[in-house]
Amino acid sequence: MPMTKDVKLGRDVRIFHPELVNLYGCEIGDESRIGTFVEIQAGAKIGARCKISSHSFICEGVTIEDEVFVGHGVMFTNDKYPKATTADGRPQQASDWTLQRTHVGRGASIGSNATILCGVTIGEGASVGAGAVVTKDIPPGAIVAGVPARVLSAAEDTVLSGRGFSEGAPDRILPLIYPT
Repeated sequence: MPMTKDVKLGRDVRIFHPELVNLYGCEIGDESRIGTFVEIQAGAKIGARCKISSHSFICEGVTIEDEVFVGHGVMFTNDKYPKATTADGRPQQASDWTLQRTHVGRGASIGSNATILCGVTIGEGASVGAGAVVTKDIPPGAIVAGVPARVLSAAEDTVLSGRGFSEGAPDRILPLIYPT
């Protein structure tokens, strides 16, 4: 079943191919758009007017605020020390690991194929470049890229209201997300 009955959908949510997603126990805010082959696990929360692009994985413990862009193939994690089994060789159960929460602030953009390690906060209006691996908190308005992700611009002129960007900011951000 691609979408279980316990999914809480806001008003006018668009799921482009409902038979090709895996959504269970999550919340998705008003007017958000969910692409093909997306998995959103129980306990994950997606804000209003977000775009979650195809092939992305949003696990339990992830909260995404309003107006966030998640590019294709973005992966979130929720366990700092993942293991298949315990020290004595039995399959690991929910009680054998600690959920680490991740928070994505309003108006942030995460480029395609980025990996977001657990326990971090991506600040309001921040931009993560394609393919970046986020291992620590990203300040509001910052632009990061690389492995591990490093701050390229503090975006001091970023306005953290409305859509989160000052005039001209997309011209500085898009080359980082989609390099030529």
